[in-house]
Amino acid sequence: MDNDLQQAIALHRWGVIAEAANARLTPLERGAVVRAIAARAHLHPDGTERRYARPTIDRWVRAWRAGGLDALRPAERADAGTVRAHPELFAEAAALRLELPSRSAAQIASILFHRHGIGVSERTVRAQLRRAGLHREALEAEPKVFGRYEAEHPNDRWITDVLVGPWVPWPRVAQSVRARLFLIIDDHSRLIVDGRFFAHENARAAQELLRRAIVRRGVPVVLYADNGAPFANAWLARTCAVLGVRLVHSRPYSPEGRGKQERANRYIREAFLAEATHVGIDSLHELNDRFVAWAEQVANRRVHAETKQCPIERFERSGPHRGVDADRLREAFRWSVTRKVTRTATVPLEGNSYGVDPVLVGRRVELRYDPEDLGRIDVYLDGRPAGVATPFVTRRHVHHAVPQAVRPDPDATGIDYLGLVAAAHDEQAGTGTKIDFSQLGLFSDPDTNDNQERTR
Repeated sequence: MDNDLQQAIALHRWGVIAEAANARLTPLERGAVVRAIAARAHLHPDGTERRYARPTIDRWVRAWRAGGLDALRPAERADAGTVRAHPELFAEAAALRLELPSRSAAQIASILFHRHGIGVSERTVRAQLRRAGLHREALEAEPKVFGRYEAEHPNDRWITDVLVGPWVPWPRVAQSVRARLFLIIDDHSRLIVDGRFFAHENARAAQELLRRAIVRRGVPVVLYADNGAPFANAWLARTCAVLGVRLVHSRPYSPEGRGKQERANRYIREAFLAEATHVGIDSLHELNDRFVAWAEQVANRRVHAETKQCPIERFERSGPHRGVDADRLREAFRWSVTRKVTRTATVPLEGNSYGVDPVLVGRRVELRYDPEDLGRIDVYLDGRPAGVATPFVTRRHVHHAVPQAVRPDPDATGIDYLGLVAAAHDEQAGTGTKIDFSQLGLFSDPDTNDNQERTR
C-alpha cells in the first residue's frame, strides 16, 4: 500500500472517530456515540460504504490519542498474501452470499477454510463482498427524515460556505474579478465567526480563513462544509485531523444542515452586499475592511429573530473557548505531498529541487511544508521524521496558490514625450526646416552638447 493511500485511509478513519474523540464526552456519552457510529455506513476512499464494529472504533480512538494522525495509518494485513494468491476464493464467497443472503462473513470464511484449508479473515471477506455490492445493507432503504438541529454550545459546530460577491478591481490582471466571500457561522449563537473576501475560490483561501477564525474564536468541535473543491481536499482534512476537529461534508442534493447558512447568506446579500455595490468598492482590501466593520458592529450585535439574543452575547456567555498551542496550529496548516526520491537523492516540489538523505533513494517520502515558505521542507518516511530537504534549485519561494503582493505603480514623471514632439512639429512645420529632436532635451548627451557649443 503506497503512502497516498495510507494517508487517505488515515484521514478516513479520523473522519469516522472524530465525533467519539471529543474530549468533552463522558464515558457513558462516548459509548452511545460509538454505538451510533458503528450503526451507520461510512464512505471509504475506495468508493465503497463500510460499517465498523465498536472494538475497531475504540481501537482507532486510542491510537489517535497516542500517536495522532500517523497512528491511524493502516498496517500490512496478515492475510495480504492470501488475497493476492487466491483471488478465486472471493468468487466462491460471492456465490455463497448470493445463494443465501443471510450468511454472515464469518460463516463464509469458515466454509472457505473447511473446503480449501486456506484461512481468510472475516474482515477481508466482508470487505470484498462490500466492494462487490453484496453487503446486506445495500438492500435496506431508510426514508429521509428532516428535523431541526441546533448545537448545544458555542463552537460545537461551525458551518462554512462561499458566497459570490461583487466585481472589484484586481491590479494583478488589470481588470475586475468576482470576489468570493468565505464565511464561517457558529451554529449555536449564529455568530459570524469570521468572513473574508478572496479573489480566488481555492483550498488556500478556505485554510487561511479557518486559521484566522481559530485564532480569534477558538477551536470548533465540528466543521460542516459542502463538497466544493475548497473544502473537499486532503489539505483541509489533514488540518482538521491534526487539530482534532471533525470535518463533515453535506450530502449532495440534501438540504439538511444548510438552513442557517442560507439564511445568513440572504441577510448578507440584502444588508451588506447591496449597500457595498451601491456605493462602489475600489479594492478587495476596502471591501474586507467594510465587511469586518459591518459584521462586528451590525450583524453580530443585532437581536436574532429565532434565538432572541445578540449573537456575540450568546457566543461569549459560556466563557473562554478551547484554544490550541502555536506549534500544533503551525503543524496543522502545513501542506503534505508525496514524492519519490530520484537517483540523485533529490525531490521536486513546485518547480524547485531539494536534496534529501541518500538512503532514501527510490523511496516514496512525505514532504510537509508551509506554502508561504518553500525554503523549509520536512521529510517523513512511513509517518516518521526522516530529516529535512535542503534547497538545491530554487525557482519559487512560496506556493503558487498563495496570493502575491501586487507591485505598486511607479510615481508618474509628468513628461509627455509625444506632446513635446507634437509641439516641436507645430513650431517648425511652417519653416520647412528639419526637426532637430536633440533640442527637446529628453535624451541629450552632456558631452555632445559641450562639443556642439565649442563648434559654434
